[in-house]
Amino acid sequence: MERAMSLSIQIDPILEALCVQEAKRLGMSEADFVKDTLERVLGLKSPSALLDQVYSYTPMGDPNASENISEKIKAKLHTQRTS
Repeated sequence: MERAMSLSIQIDPILEALCVQEAKRLGMSEADFVKDTLERVLGLKSPSALLDQVYSYTPMGDPNASENISEKIKAKLHTQRTS
């Protein structure tokens, strides 16, 4: 298991405000926004590679995940109520 590293930096107040605003717009925490941005800048996460994968029509994840949603939710709720 990897150990997470803590990093503390000082940034310009305007840059901080822009980071906070963009994180809120994307619905993510500021820490996740900064991590995601670093991954993209360092080439660890590539939006174009994801787009290529989508256009390749190769299955991603569980192809049956969107089937029988109503039944799955009802079963999960039933399990929570009986627990």
